[in-house]
Amino acid sequence: MLRPFLPRKFPFIPGTDVAGEVIKVGPGVQNYKAGDKVVAMLSPAAGGGLAEFAVNKESLTVARPPEVSAAEGAGLPVAGLTAHQTLTQSAGVKLDGSGQQVNLLITAASGGVGQYAVQLAKLGNTHVTATCGARNMDFVKSLGADEVLDYKTPDGAALKSPSGRKYDAVIHCASSIPWSTFEPNLSENGKVIDITPGPSAFMTFALKKLTFSKKQLLPVLLIPNKENLDYLVKLVKEGKLKTVIDSKHPLSKAEDAWAKSIDGHATGKIIVEP
Repeated sequence: MLRPFLPRKFPFIPGTDVAGEVIKVGPGVQNYKAGDKVVAMLSPAAGGGLAEFAVNKESLTVARPPEVSAAEGAGLPVAGLTAHQTLTQSAGVKLDGSGQQVNLLITAASGGVGQYAVQLAKLGNTHVTATCGARNMDFVKSLGADEVLDYKTPDGAALKSPSGRKYDAVIHCASSIPWSTFEPNLSENGKVIDITPGPSAFMTFALKKLTFSKKQLLPVLLIPNKENLDYLVKLVKEGKLKTVIDSKHPLSKAEDAWAKSIDGHATGKIIVEP
């Protein structure tokens, strides 16, 4: 959604998710010192992640315990926080397992956001149906999904739950799926939470609001939160969440990592290391 507006100027170093060691702190920094291991989310407007050194605000930097590797930590910020926000704030899932069961559909469940969404959802009282390609079905099942659909099959393309369930919420991590495909699969008050909304998503959102439809489409823009990032890092430390890594690339080959990301078929996260 922000691609037409970013970057604001060139040259520009992309990348927002980083993990590493603090080299130096500014005079206003209170909670970190040189040598501390951290995970951080850089400003999307400023970028700077694909570099040997990066500068960040303390407000979006959290401590990284020894049990969490730099690669595991670097995969978390945008994808993990997006999954957390959509599940807890938009879908109403309580990650302590309390509350009424929520029937969820997670599209593109083998991707960066999807893999975290499946794992986090299963910490709550949920039934998870997930979509992915045929080669990743066993992988998504291993993350905890209750049902897995191959999106290229007729039932997968139609998003039909194998158990006949209607979805209370859809965490929509894919693209090019029209509202007409989602609507018959939603429960009476079901909602589609679109993490990569385009113009059509906003039109559907407005139409459903104007017509007072019980079924809604909700475009979502990540609002990063330090406390939530710290929570995710602690889940990784405790073994309750894992960063599945598709591939690792040296910084000198960052363009290969970028191309793989744009291709859109990675299983998990793509990591660039110095």
